[in-house]
Amino acid sequence: MSVAHSSFEDYQRAGFSNVMGWGTKPALIVIDVCKAYWSPGSPLDLSHNLTAAAAPDSMRKLVAAAREGKVPVLWSEVRYLHPEMLDAGLFYKKSKALAVWQKGDARGSLEPAPSDIIVTKQYASAFFGTSLASSLNTLGVDTLVIIGVSTSGCVRATALDAMQHGFRPMVVGSACGDRSPEIHNANMFDLNAKYADAVTEEEAIEKLCAGWK
Repeated sequence: MSVAHSSFEDYQRAGFSNVMGWGTKPALIVIDVCKAYWSPGSPLDLSHNLTAAAAPDSMRKLVAAAREGKVPVLWSEVRYLHPEMLDAGLFYKKSKALAVWQKGDARGSLEPAPSDIIVTKQYASAFFGTSLASSLNTLGVDTLVIIGVSTSGCVRATALDAMQHGFRPMVVGSACGDRSPEIHNANMFDLNAKYADAVTEEEAIEKLCAGWK
């Protein structure tokens, strides 16, 4: 996470940017990963941003770590079925790019395992209008490691709702992507200040590989 040191100190003096810390029963959620985010010509394409282009490699490492630690892995995906996008509501009025999800775009090189939980959504947060919170509670999860796209959109919304539902959100910046480094960094800074812990790939891998205590 790249932020001005003085800004971080200002936030700390004001009482922000405290460490929430890990629980003992993490799960990993992969947010909305599909080919559209790394395909030239797609309205969602992030590949011109080199850090976003590198994010899938980090995602793969984290999924592998979760598999090694036998940690639950969940995936969110967006689906719109109405021909006029009425199931996207006002969200579609703000973002016509959402129409790519009407086509059922394939995930690409990152794919769920048969035992993973898939959450289908229509809005930014993976919690809104879905069974995600119920699934996490049934599993006994207390910490949610969040990766995917985009940092300022669905990752941010999911992290906020995770905290509000009582799950400890750990956002791995290297495994998230957005249209520019500036947008990504600003959102990672703000998430870490108020709603989540911004954690490194190395820390997340260690915790996921260790599994549940």
